[in-house]
Amino acid sequence: QVQLVESGGGLVQPGGSLTLSCVASGIIFSGNTMDWYRQAPGKQREMVARITPGGTTYHADSVRGRFAISRDNAKNTVYLQMNNLKFEDTAVYYCNRVPPISVGAETYWGQGTQVTVSS
Repeated sequence: QVQLVESGGGLVQPGGSLTLSCVASGIIFSGNTMDWYRQAPGKQREMVARITPGGTTYHADSVRGRFAISRDNAKNTVYLQMNNLKFEDTAVYYCNRVPPISVGAETYWGQGTQVTVSS
């Protein structure tokens, strides 16, 4: 059974840091490119970081230099280290593989983890 479990979110002040984790099961994790997405209230979900099986990374302009994606294939886990957080980073953060996991005709998403940046 496919499952993505995100964790590590919380309430943090501007300039603070958080590390998110996503544990994947039911897929061959080591062979998949993995993405972190986020969805802010009233906005569409956007991809913010990507890591290939070989460890090549991509970060969206909005987070480049502040966020860093990494992975531990032995733990089936992808991480997102977030530094110098800003108000606009407030969102629910999700992970998924590339292409996103489908269950029937629907895209599967985990429950996500809430990140709130507030003073």
